[in-house]
Amino acid sequence: VQLQASGGGLVQAGDSLRLSCAASGRTMVGYTMAWFRQAPGKEREFVAGMQWRGGIPLHADSVKGRFTMSRDIAKNMAYLQMNSPKPEDTAVYYCAASRISSRIGRVRGDYAYWGQGTQVTVSS
Repeated sequence: VQLQASGGGLVQAGDSLRLSCAASGRTMVGYTMAWFRQAPGKEREFVAGMQWRGGIPLHADSVKGRFTMSRDIAKNMAYLQMNSPKPEDTAVYYCAASRISSRIGRVRGDYAYWGQGTQVTVSS
């Protein structure tokens, strides 16, 4: 499985941004996909995750109500819609995939496949 994240950039607080994650190598059916982020000097943290087959996202409390994860099965792509971002959302955002489809893992070690990351900078 290869993952390619894109869509990052500089955005003002309160604007919107959509990140994309293209998965290649195989269909993601049977996998769990997630978004993580890592700010300078901080641990990589869970943002959102979704069991590919079920399609119901789980979001971290810090982004709930502002960010929404979705997927397009036909395109084999996952998305993270970021509405009303805040300066504290500034980080490198990574998409990740796991063969564990029975639950949505919330820690880095749950995921074996990672994209290269895309930088999101939110200015105040």
